[in-house]
Amino acid sequence: MGEIKTYRDLLVWQKAMSLVTAVYCCAGQFPKTEIYGLVSQIQRCAVSIPSNIAEGYGRRSTGDYLRFLQIAMGSVFELQTQLEIACNLEYLTKALFEELYGQSREVERMLSSLISKLKP
Repeated sequence: MGEIKTYRDLLVWQKAMSLVTAVYCCAGQFPKTEIYGLVSQIQRCAVSIPSNIAEGYGRRSTGDYLRFLQIAMGSVFELQTQLEIACNLEYLTKALFEELYGQSREVERMLSSLISKLKP
């Protein structure tokens, strides 16, 4: 395992970035009537996950970092909820929902582990 020199070296940030890309790809297939509704919400909370990981890392304070990681975790839960709504509305196939949900769960577990390791 290499040395962490920047937030880009964090596996959780890398996985969150992959999740954002996958979310954007699938959200483009939603009905156009959802562009300012569910699509916008899903994209914003997905982007929020790696953004908060990066911003917290840049704060150079463990307390601030933990706060931003917790915000990222909240965005993961928000995304999971919105993906389930999209599946219920049949904007996502069950298979695509399971794939995206699985990716989000992986990020959730990694964030949880990182938060636990950083807590005093």
